[in-house]
Amino acid sequence: MIKHEPFFKTILLILLLVSPILVSSSKCTCEEETQEQNTSQNSLITYKLIAIFSILVASTLGVSLPFLVSNISSLNPQGETFALIKAFAAGVILATGFMHILPDAIESLTSPCLNENPWRKFPFTGFFAMLSAIGTLMMETFASGYHKRSELRKAKPLSTTASGGEEIIMNVDHHHHHQDHDGHGNVSDFALERTNSWEVMRHRIVSQVLELGIVVHSVIIGLSLGVSQSSKTIRPLIAALSFHQFFEGMALGGCISLAKFKSKTIVTMILFFSMTTPSGIAVGIGISKMYNSNSPTSLIVEGILNSLSAGILIYMALVDLLANDFMTSLMLTNFRLQLGANLTLLLGACSMSLLAKW
Repeated sequence: MIKHEPFFKTILLILLLVSPILVSSSKCTCEEETQEQNTSQNSLITYKLIAIFSILVASTLGVSLPFLVSNISSLNPQGETFALIKAFAAGVILATGFMHILPDAIESLTSPCLNENPWRKFPFTGFFAMLSAIGTLMMETFASGYHKRSELRKAKPLSTTASGGEEIIMNVDHHHHHQDHDGHGNVSDFALERTNSWEVMRHRIVSQVLELGIVVHSVIIGLSLGVSQSSKTIRPLIAALSFHQFFEGMALGGCISLAKFKSKTIVTMILFFSMTTPSGIAVGIGISKMYNSNSPTSLIVEGILNSLSAGILIYMALVDLLANDFMTSLMLTNFRLQLGANLTLLLGACSMSLLAKW
């Protein structure tokens, strides 16, 4: 399941990039937003190319940062400093879902360009976000259950007693039997190996689902910038989206670093995240002449995708990142670390919330 993940992600990216082209030709019930008459197309293209380069660099640096500093002893994954960094990253992800994606989804699905019935008669944004959170839970539990059942089918140490009263540990599998008189060490090693295997698998599931939720939104915000015809809109967005992608990338990179993927998979995931927003901008440039962001189909597609993305990120931040990390023995037995983690959580959430101003 894991080794084919990059392939399925690539297919998903293609579908997400093609869907705006398909919806752009739909009939529009609202007039397009007023465009700047004094801004030349050459100036707009220049700003958009700057945005592609700036966001690409920020995204790549952010998602690569956890790997670049991995050799620093103070940033050991089991240490206090790393726990504070993870709390900050979780705050960034949580604020992204609540402050960036959900408001965009609400704006799209409650637009006056959509029919009042059913779009303003029912809170579809919350409904789709709820469904995606439940779907994420189901996907995680089914994947985790599959891994657990696979672990149980592997070799397990069985304890027996010899005639002299000495305990003997037998590692039993389908092919051979092995006896070891050092019973306690063998059981401990086996339990530790299974625990580590479970933790690695859990981090892999979390990082893949988290990247999926981030990528969906990244494509949409890239597309929005690419089709914009206002330099006053594009200029502040370049800085805001660069910081946005840097913080998100740092959070995602931290999760990927804990998953212990092979180098090829790590590079694929880094490139996949780094390229999504610039690719969205490039597609937006290509379809800017015929794309109408106020057409009903465009609003519905963007609103639903943003709602699903928000549900995924909010669930991941609260359940897989915060609840899991804040309930570890390292955190619960160290009040100073607890206080620091809560402060860095608020700092991450407030920093990302501030970017919503733009």
